Amino acid sequence: MSNYPLDDPPSTWPVSDIADSWARELPGARTDSIAVITPLWRTAKALADDRRRTLAALDLDPSTLDLLSVIRRAGRPYELTTREITDRTLVTAGAISQRIARAEEAGLVSRSPSTASRRAVAVRLTDAGHQLIETAVRRLLEHESRLVEALSDAERSALATCLAKIDAALHG
Repeated sequence: MSNYPLDDPPSTWPVSDIADSWARELPGARTDSIAVITPLWRTAKALADDRRRTLAALDLDPSTLDLLSVIRRAGRPYELTTREITDRTLVTAGAISQRIARAEEAGLVSRSPSTASRRAVAVRLTDAGHQLIETAVRRLLEHESRLVEALSDAERSALATCLAKIDAALHG
């Protein structure tokens, strides 16, 4: 993967060549998205690969991070029903069930009948799960903060706004 110098204007990126080539080869085709989407894809892949490596160093996989994080963010008593976990994540109830089973086997969560409903199952962080998620999230956030520190606060804010607009267009 190429590294683009931060001071190079976007017009000198290889994506300009891609857009120019498609404009030449498919006259009339809209190529305006290439300068945005291609770097987003490359960046997303690099970030996903980096996150996997970072989590592997913490002995944690992305799905367990997701499960433990959603329970930890809920606040005390660090417990949610399986329905609440499903509602707060972007995965199916079946996938959540598998994640919970793996995390329970690893001693990171425990299951019990919910006090909110007889039929519901409550999933609670164990002490080991709580310690793991706190350590992992602190390290992950520190690492990922370093990844974006080349941007000013204003640039981060503008980028976050632009990405939120694209996300809304995709999921709106």
